[in-house]
Amino acid sequence: MLTIKCAKCKAKIFRYVKIGKGRILHCWKKRIIKDFSIHDGDKIKCKCGNLIGIDQKKWIKMRQRAFIYTGKKM
Repeated sequence: MLTIKCAKCKAKIFRYVKIGKGRILHCWKKRIIKDFSIHDGDKIKCKCGNLIGIDQKKWIKMRQRAFIYTGKKM
């Protein structure tokens, strides 16, 4: 379980189940346990206005360097 946070203000964005090794390039919507983000059309933003990713139907394409995460990869 990972907690994905905004890189600017450190606010929580998602609680996400990460399976496997590697970087987070996109987040599958069905693996997001808790969503704290703001949805502005197809843009996913933090409450501070930082653009985190773009909604693309089944997953959210994450912007690198716009977020940080803590937790353990499964």
